[in-house]
Formats: sequence, C-alpha cells, structure tokens
Amino acid sequence: MNAPQKHSAPITVEVALGDRAYEIVIGRDVIASLGERIAKLRPGARTAIVTDRTVAKTWLKRAEEVLDQAGIAHASVIVGEGESSKSYAGLEQVCEALIAAKIERNDLVIALGGGVIGDLAGFSASLLRRGVDFVQVPTSLLAQVDSSVGGKTGINSPQGKNLIGTFHQPVLVLADTAILDTLSQRQFRAGYAEVAKYGALGDEAFFAWLEANHAELFSGGAAREHAVATSCRAKAAIVARDERETGDRALLNLGHTFGHALEAATGFSDRLFHGEGVAIGMVLAAEFSAERGMMPAADAQRLAKHLAEVGLPTRLQDIAGFTQEGLADADRLMALMAQDKKVKRGELTFILMEGIGRAVIANKVEPAPVREFLQRKLAQA
Repeated sequence: MNAPQKHSAPITVEVALGDRAYEIVIGRDVIASLGERIAKLRPGARTAIVTDRTVAKTWLKRAEEVLDQAGIAHASVIVGEGESSKSYAGLEQVCEALIAAKIERNDLVIALGGGVIGDLAGFSASLLRRGVDFVQVPTSLLAQVDSSVGGKTGINSPQGKNLIGTFHQPVLVLADTAILDTLSQRQFRAGYAEVAKYGALGDEAFFAWLEANHAELFSGGAAREHAVATSCRAKAAIVARDERETGDRALLNLGHTFGHALEAATGFSDRLFHGEGVAIGMVLAAEFSAERGMMPAADAQRLAKHLAEVGLPTRLQDIAGFTQEGLADADRLMALMAQDKKVKRGELTFILMEGIGRAVIANKVEPAPVREFLQRKLAQA
C-alpha cells in the first residue's frame, strides 16, 4: 500500500443503506461545496448550524458564507466546548434553540464540529419534531474517521458515556481535511487513535502503511486524505452490514470498553480525550488478549510501540492525575465497565485481538480475570 504523492480531487465514499444511503465527501476545502450540496439535497430548506465556541471562532463564518452564496437561510446554535455539552442541559439548549429557529421537518440541522457536536446535534435532530435530517461537517480527525459516520448520536449520563441516544443517519458527511490544519497536536493525535484502530481491528496492511506514512498524515500531506478515506470505507462497510450493532459493528469498539471506563473515571474531562482513552484501551485489549494466548505478545508490543511513537498514551500511568481516587482503583473501573452498552444481562463483552488486523468479539468474559489484569496494570510503576 503506497502513499499518494499529491492531493487529488475530493474522494467520495458511499454508505450503502438503501433509501437512506449517503455520501462521505473527503478532501481539502470541500466545505466550499456545502451550500451547493445542500441546495441539491433539500431545495428550499432552512438550516441551523450547531457548533461550539472554539469551532465557531474559526469556521462558522466560512460555513455561513457558503450557505449565503447558495441562497440558503441559516441560524446558528453555539454551545460550550467539550464533553460537558453532551449532557441533558446541552440537549435542552440545542433543541430549544432549533425550535426557536423554526426548524421544521423538511429542514436540515448542520453539525459543524468534532465528535461531541456531531453526537449532540444529531441526537437533537433525531428528537426534534420526531426526526429532522442532518448533515455532518466534522472538524476533528476523530469525527472525520469515526463518529460522523454511521448514525450513532447521543449524550453522556453521569453513570457512563453515550448511554442516552439514538441511531439517526446523516444525509451527507463533508470531511474537509484542510480544517484539520487548525487542530492542536494533542487533538490530532487523539483522532489518530481511531485511524490506527481500523488497521488494528481488520486491516494489517493499512496498519503497516500507517507505520510507514504517519508523519505525512500529521503534516497535512496527501496521506491524510488517503487515511481518512480508508478509515471511512472500513466503517461504511461495517455499518452497511450491521447498522444497529447487532453483530460485527461491535468490532469498531476495539479499545472502547476500557477507554470509556477511563473517560468516566476522569469525569469526561480534558484529563483524557476520547481518542487517548481508546489508545490506552486498545493496548490493554491487546495485552489482555496476549495473556489469554489469543495473539502473539509481539503484536501487542507492536501496537503499543506505534501508538507511543505518534505521542499517544499507552499506559494507565500516562493519564494526568493517575493516582486520584476513582482511576487507580480496579473495582471502580470494573463498575464503570459494567455500565458499558455492550454488557448483556450483566455479562461483559470485550473486543479482543488474535493479531494485528484480526479483532474478535468475546462474549461472556469472566470479570475476575479482567479485575486481576487491571490490578496488575495499575500496580506497574
């Protein structure tokens, strides 16, 4: 798998869901086509852009300009940054603002932001007037390769991440890779964890390509579009087979059972970004798999080495404030994992690995070995 040498025309990936199929359009400055694409999708529709304060400062005016150029009426809803907006209060704020903006069933909500905004705006759209369509304009790497695709929307509960939500597919995803130039290195790295996840769970050749080409991806070269498109194709294929996660869509949760518990333990705060939790979670899943004899220890080490090489945390001890109560406590983490959406009748389901590129769904995992594993990991210096 060779890295592309130069930026190309936008890449289109289709999510094949019958009469609810939609396109993911990937490329530099594709936000310029937002108005034109919406005018074709929904002639005469009004729109409301949901974004956060940080994204609004950089990209809201640009989005409004391209809507104006296409003659599309628009309102805007601006919420606070971060996971704290994915809450009951955030949901109320957005829904009430959409009603005040007179968004009707044939109109469109535009989610302009990262994963938090996509989840919150999409969930609000799914509830408003019993369902309004929405467009994803993801502004983070994590959102472009993962959360904007597949229709999962929702908010967090104090008891766990994403426990309140709906499946509500967008009608268009516009992934402008030039927007990623404005991300902090930490934000970009956090999103990269989800890119690496696609290689780790089902495509060893892509993982090897990332090992060789990640520097160009980070610097904004043509490798970036290739990585985003490859990730989106992988997710689109799984979503088309299993939209509501009754089967192998669960593989996309590699690293997430551990990761979500760590996010909850740190209060869904900036102490641990979602992608950072996923990175640590993937390494834990690989190491647990290796200890169970499912995969070679060398493969677990290879995964950890690559994630560490790009600057991601790979150990529990890498989390800020690691020693604070609630994190360095195996029983607390086990209790949080018991709230995971993949728990069935109280039994844990993990996504484990048989090697790089070979993830498997492991049902009915006994909690005792997991607790003992975590206790050992927590005790490491």
